Amino acid sequence: MNDKKKHVSGFITIIGRPNVGKSTFLNSVLGRKIAITSEKPQTTRNTIQGVYSKDDCQLIFIDTPGIHKPHHELGKTLTSMAYDSISGVDCVLFMASCDGRIGPGDKMIIENLKKTKLPVYLVLNKIDLLKSKIEIDKFILAYMNEFPFKGVFPISAKEKTNIDHLLDELKSLMPEGPKYFPTDQITDHPERFIIAELIREKILYFTKEEVPHSVAVVVESMKKNEDGILDVYATIYVERDSQKKILIGKNGEMMKKVGTLARRDVNRLLDTKIHLDLWIKVKKDWRNKLNDLRSFGYSNDGY
Repeated sequence: MNDKKKHVSGFITIIGRPNVGKSTFLNSVLGRKIAITSEKPQTTRNTIQGVYSKDDCQLIFIDTPGIHKPHHELGKTLTSMAYDSISGVDCVLFMASCDGRIGPGDKMIIENLKKTKLPVYLVLNKIDLLKSKIEIDKFILAYMNEFPFKGVFPISAKEKTNIDHLLDELKSLMPEGPKYFPTDQITDHPERFIIAELIREKILYFTKEEVPHSVAVVVESMKKNEDGILDVYATIYVERDSQKKILIGKNGEMMKKVGTLARRDVNRLLDTKIHLDLWIKVKKDWRNKLNDLRSFGYSNDGY
């Protein structure tokens, strides 16, 4: 008699408008921060795989850029990335939030989801903002009138409410399969990508207006020195000289703040001391130049 426990595995795409909490959800599932978050649109600019491993399962979640009406080539690329991520997965989580009513952006995504034969779940995030079950039910009904979802999960990614029930449902849906990643690996992205994203997150936190959307970060090199400290050299690209001045700040104060917080998070991620050297360069209108987008890693090829 074979008592060996069945192991299931599969791929799950998370899709939705900007700022509905996709990255916060992924971080909550993994119990570690691999995807940056902020209140600004277009925070997520790449598809990021987060690997959830247990003895009996491995669920690979694909976090995607928020889908919106694009205003430049970068926006078009991000939207294309998100839709392309539906191909080849086992199911889709359509994430919406309770901090606004169902709008044209949600309906546009739902129209595209009607083309897939995959099971699609509605994950209604930010229920901690609502006061009663009646309010939650109104949101659910509005979305169910638009699409025949396989299931509905009201959650709070921030408070980690009801996430366990969603994971149980996904495990029951997955086919028997192998571990695609080692048990201790939580993302498919290299360390230099995560470091660049953490730097960009701090810039999103400290800046406003046009600056956050015009920033790209590239880690040029990372190497341990003789003292065991990791030397990281990164370039921050902006589109205008005025943005460069804002990022430098008076007497370099802005860069000092960005560097200090980024070092702290990288230290937590890699559990090692680092020296972070940041440089700022102007590359005019890079968001509308395909070659620049590719060189910064913004393409369907990813990392």
